Formats: sequence, structure tokens, C-alpha cells
Amino acid sequence: MINGHGDDLYKYDDIRTNFSSNVYSHVDHSGLFSHLTKAMENIVSYPEPQPYSLEKSIAGEYGIDDDMVCATNGATEAIYLLAQAYRESNSAVLVPTFSEYADACVLNSHRLYKFYTLENIPDETTMVWICNPNNPTGEAYDRERIEMLAERYPGRLFIIDQSYEAFTTKKLFRPSDSLRYNNIVILHSLTKHFAVPGLRIGYITAHHTIIKRIRAFVKPWSVNSLAISAGIYLIEHKSDYELNLNALLEERKRVSAELEKLGVLEPWTSDTHYMLVRLRFGNAKALKDYLACNHGILIRDASNFDGLDNSYFRIAIQTPEENDKLINAIKEWIYS
Repeated sequence: MINGHGDDLYKYDDIRTNFSSNVYSHVDHSGLFSHLTKAMENIVSYPEPQPYSLEKSIAGEYGIDDDMVCATNGATEAIYLLAQAYRESNSAVLVPTFSEYADACVLNSHRLYKFYTLENIPDETTMVWICNPNNPTGEAYDRERIEMLAERYPGRLFIIDQSYEAFTTKKLFRPSDSLRYNNIVILHSLTKHFAVPGLRIGYITAHHTIIKRIRAFVKPWSVNSLAISAGIYLIEHKSDYELNLNALLEERKRVSAELEKLGVLEPWTSDTHYMLVRLRFGNAKALKDYLACNHGILIRDASNFDGLDNSYFRIAIQTPEENDKLINAIKEWIYS
């Protein structure tokens, strides 16, 4: 899906607060900016054809072998690589969720099934796609639940997208667990974790036999020099980016409660810093346009997620002051 993603900031002239992307914007990138300024000289040479140094850095962070890591141009490239590597499979996607799983499967001639709970995975499937924590609902399954599925269905390949793993207190699947499972693939996103969506840095961790199969479809130089350098820097300076996650999740609960008090909104329960909200009247596009044009606030119209209609929108929590501006602006829209 080229169009239809949440962060369409480029369409508007004066957005001052962005709730539409599931990225927490208030991080200090001064160290990264300084590092990339010094790394600019690298752009006059080709990057590593395979981002070996970044993969080595990631492997070292998790205490796993280098051949269990495949760095990619964002988590989205990882999705398409997997669909291509297992072309013409029978794939099941847990919905509502990120559209690229289904799009990648259709592009690679998969037979596609949809399911709505982990208890109802279609019998015909050989690949299962689960976003965990899920986008847009924010629901997260703990590691034991994923392991149970892998053990119950050893003949199926489980693709677990953990792009938002830094934003939940749930205990998720760890890369080192892949040593014990040859049917679990984990997708990761430095983009989300470190709030650098413009750099496009993701990676896959899995059993080395799966990574070997994926590598056969990786294009040379898919990760550029600045992204490689930035990825290594971010991993080495991970402690500089530590969030007060508990405070962020408490703020999400507060915002949810305040929106519910308005009487016409139904916030969904979430295990992350973002949440899905349903309007009891009106539609999300009208609200989005009003907020953007009148308050410089951008939210995510979630109506194009499979299984959702035009009454749904999604927001990612920012600072308390920005969140209060959003609440008051929505209140103004309701009573205008």
C-alpha cells in the first residue's frame, strides 16, 4: 500500500502536533545528528552490499549468532522478503492489522485467510502473520502465548511483528528464543524504538535456516550507509533513549478515560502507548480534517484497516500538554 498509511504529514501545511504515527516524538536526537554529520562522507561510497556491521552489532546486543539476523530497509522490507521467500504459501493474517502483511502476500501469490482470535487460526494455513503489539489495537500477547502456538503447530511458520516491542510491559518473544524454534520469525523496528522513521531501519531475527532462505531474496545495498551507521550508533547508545514507559502507559490510560467522559467516544483497551477509538456518531475523516485545519493536530483515520469502518481513529500518546490540547479540540468538534 503506497497510499493510506497513517503519517501523511506531508499533505498538510501547518501540523504542530502529530498523533497519527505510532512514534513517541519527544526524544533527544542531538547525539545522533552529530554522529550522522560526521558520517556524511560515507555517502560518496557504496554501502556494504549486505549490512554486515549492523547485523553484527544487533547480534551482539542479543547474544546470538550473526547468521540469525537479517537487517532490512525498515520492517516493511522484511515483510515483503518473507512473503517472497515463501511464495505461494497459504497465509493467515490476524485482523484488524497493518495492511502490508496482506499486500505482500497477495503480491507473492499467497492464498490469503483472515482470522480474528488466536484460537481460530484457519486449518489450511502454513504461514501465520501476527502483529504483536498489534497495530492499530495496541493489544499484545506475552511470550508464552506465542510459544504455545509454535509448539501446537510445528508445521506452520509464525511471523511475529514486534515493531512496537519497546512500548509494552508484556514479556515478548526474545531473539535468543529462536534457537529453540525453527518456526518463529520476529520482525523488529529501530524506526519505532528510536523515533527515526525517515531512516528506514528494521531487522529480522530467526533460526539460521530461515535467515538463510530469506537472504536469497535480499537485494544488494538495500540498507544505505547512513542507516547502517545510525543503526549501530543507536544500539550502542540505547540507554540514551530509555523511555519512562510506565508513565507513558499511565498517560494513555488518563487520556482514554478523558475521551470516554465525552460520551461519544469508545477507546479500546491497549497494552501500548497508542490506542484505537470509535466514534458513536460522525466519521473519523471529518474529525481528522477538523483537527488538522483548525488546530494543527493530526490523527490517524483508521477506516482503511481491514475490519474497521469510518468511525475509527487511532492516536499515539505524546506529552500531557499536547494530549490535553487534543482532548479539548475533540470536545470542541463534538459541541460545535
